Amino acid sequence: MNLSQLLAAEWRPALGCTEPAAVAYAAASAAALIAGEVRHVRLVCDPRIYKNCYAVGIPNSGHRTGILWALAIGALLEDASCRLECFRGVGAAALQGASDLIARGALTVEVERARPELYVDCTVERAAGTGRAVLEREHTRLVLLERDGKALPLDVAPGVDETAAARGWAASLSFAQAIEAARAAGNADRAALRRGAEYNLAIAEHGLSLMPEGFLRPLETDGLTRIGRLVSAGVHARMSGEDMLVMSLAGSGNKGITVSVPVVLWGHQLAAAQERIEEALALACIVTSGVTYHLGSLSAMCGSAIAGGIGVAAALVLLEGGGPDEVSAATTNIVGNLAGMICDGAKIGCALKTMTGVDAAFRAASLARAGLVIPVTDGIVGADGLASLDNLGRLAAGGMAAMEDEILAIMQAKLVALRPPPD
Repeated sequence: MNLSQLLAAEWRPALGCTEPAAVAYAAASAAALIAGEVRHVRLVCDPRIYKNCYAVGIPNSGHRTGILWALAIGALLEDASCRLECFRGVGAAALQGASDLIARGALTVEVERARPELYVDCTVERAAGTGRAVLEREHTRLVLLERDGKALPLDVAPGVDETAAARGWAASLSFAQAIEAARAAGNADRAALRRGAEYNLAIAEHGLSLMPEGFLRPLETDGLTRIGRLVSAGVHARMSGEDMLVMSLAGSGNKGITVSVPVVLWGHQLAAAQERIEEALALACIVTSGVTYHLGSLSAMCGSAIAGGIGVAAALVLLEGGGPDEVSAATTNIVGNLAGMICDGAKIGCALKTMTGVDAAFRAASLARAGLVIPVTDGIVGADGLASLDNLGRLAAGGMAAMEDEILAIMQAKLVALRPPPD
């Protein structure tokens, strides 16, 4: 494993939130196996897919939100090959058909609480029969296709989970090794990093046009605050379903925005050389991927603020001339500060959490550069940054399980309460 392989697995373009896109991709894949009118669509998913589809906007849908719209639209898409960009093909016919499916109660969504990893199992019943598609572990990892209950050969075998391998590699590195890997970035790696940063800066600037007039104006001279608000604006635009590509990182477009916008803009603020900015962004990707390994693909904690924030902090240290010891200290500072920030689904409110993560990253890096780190005697932090990440992972995997059940119960109760009464 190396940086090029990590970027191929983890630094990927996506349109809209990745979880509803995964649901739509599975539905479209199932529907494509059978002809005729769509009669019923059934989704079985893990709790975190449900949570992240609950309130998020869907691109090209006229500001529709939620898992039912993602499922219904997906079942009516003509082309599943676009995968995480599948909402690009949404048109008037698909929207009307999706509205009809929802209105006549032709959708069923079930949550398998025991599923610890990403799971999307979609069955589409059409006039001529039934198709089924199953995704496991990652958003586009298709592991099963069935037509009328009979398994079909896959065009590409699921094979090794490349994202899991990439995250495992990133998590296995010391901070010195991660810096070395980032500095060894080749020309193709650097081009991919620049392209992704351009996507994410574009949606951040666009997001400012969606915000109230006072969101930025009083703070235009404060560079740090402006960077945090740009990240927030970009995430707000993405969670609202704006039709713009982002470069996702570790399965999350919000992580991609959170990491790339501050690193590039702060590098420009420091008048750093372009190659140094690229190396800092490469380090941010490696570190964010490694933290995601500890937290899980879809975590009980806010991966964008915590994993993304730690990635940003590492990059800031490198941009400002620091080394592995300071990256380690900055990591511990964020673990001690943000551990426990919950994930209660993808939504426009994520914009505030990512802004908090960016603000924390600047503080953590600044304190680390000044020789200040939360001592090992405090709370869950460890003797160094890697030990702090191990403890953070324990908390996310085991310690927050009951809390996640309660979040899901609250969200499901809200869905019932907010459902309009029948005519």
